[in-house]
Amino acid sequence: MRLTSFPTRPQRRTGLARWLCSALALGGIALLSGCDLNFWRMDGPQSTIDVAGPVAHDQLEVFYVTCWVTFIIFVLVASVLAYATIKFRARTEADAHAEPPPQGHGNPLIELGLIGASVFALVVIAVPTLKAIWYTHDVPVADKGEAYQVNAISSQWWFRFEYPDEQIKGVGPLVTSNELVIPAGRPVHLNLRSMDVIHSFWVPRLAGKVDMIPNRANFLWLQADEPGYFWGQCAEFCGDSHAVMRFRVIALGPREFNEWLERQMAPARTVPVPQATASNHPKAQFASYRTDWKENEKGWSESFDLNPLESWRAKQFPDKNENPELIAKGRELFQSKTCFSCHVIRGHMVGGSAAYPDLTHVGARTTIAAGLLENTDEQLARWISHPDLVKPGNHMWSEGYVKNNIKLTPDDVAALVAYLHSLK
Repeated sequence: MRLTSFPTRPQRRTGLARWLCSALALGGIALLSGCDLNFWRMDGPQSTIDVAGPVAHDQLEVFYVTCWVTFIIFVLVASVLAYATIKFRARTEADAHAEPPPQGHGNPLIELGLIGASVFALVVIAVPTLKAIWYTHDVPVADKGEAYQVNAISSQWWFRFEYPDEQIKGVGPLVTSNELVIPAGRPVHLNLRSMDVIHSFWVPRLAGKVDMIPNRANFLWLQADEPGYFWGQCAEFCGDSHAVMRFRVIALGPREFNEWLERQMAPARTVPVPQATASNHPKAQFASYRTDWKENEKGWSESFDLNPLESWRAKQFPDKNENPELIAKGRELFQSKTCFSCHVIRGHMVGGSAAYPDLTHVGARTTIAAGLLENTDEQLARWISHPDLVKPGNHMWSEGYVKNNIKLTPDDVAALVAYLHSLK
């Protein structure tokens, strides 16, 4: 029987060095030849590199400093390793079988030098880190007064935004859901609260993550340097649909922001029904929508991604082709199906709860289902018909449809879509 000889220690070192060099070379070739250029630009909608505000910019500087320090350490260690591997490798068969040289206990000066270099590297990282911590903690004062105040309240699985400075007579502060509209160029102070479990508020291009903890007040501030449309999401695992708990931040110039506030503080829009057809609601022309939706199917169009801010602006105005009879039918169904017991629609019906999204101006939002679906007729019909498939475990399904035995026909869905999209 032939015995297999195992490689000696110098041979094993040489083989490991060759394997590492080969792996690095192949990885570099693959990256340089096969990667999409978008990877190198890193300018996606949730990029932490393509920043658009002072807080995110400060945090990016800390990231760069850390990267440079660790890169220098990597180069030095890799260089020493490569030098030692090449210089002391086994060059002949005799070297491979020779006894290892006498072993020492190291050089005190080198060891102290390495300790000093490590401390220095930590100081280089710590200085900008501490500076960024203080900067992000102290809410600045805007040129025109204090930072703009917003209360961000998280629930499974959506976000509620309250504007305490914008009080509606007899109602309370202005409330929106899942789309936070802020003034561009002005600091915004966000008071973070949670209604149930731990969530985390994160708008990558504007600011880092801050936890929203039950029974504990927390805050962050952010600022968008220019008008824009920014993606955000919960960054702390919070249950079944954590991955689809998203929101949007829309930053507007002063005039456009004030116009938006004026529209939002008004009651829900009412579409008048012509007297000649006021009694013919059930005979309205119903649209037909898809019913074969699958779980995790994409919920937005490519055109929306091209310029989401312009898409948002287009949603602020009523559709010229809306159907008054169908809208009236949808309003009746919203009440008869007891949707008003959960959702607030100011000016149309009494009811609703702060535990559920306010729908007073839902037609003016670009997304639904907490930023998961584009707010089109088809996607809204999908959400109304199959909320359990779109967002498993959501309360609209378990506390609304199941408990109240709500059944919707395709015609019901079409009427509800028309009504909700009329609420600009």
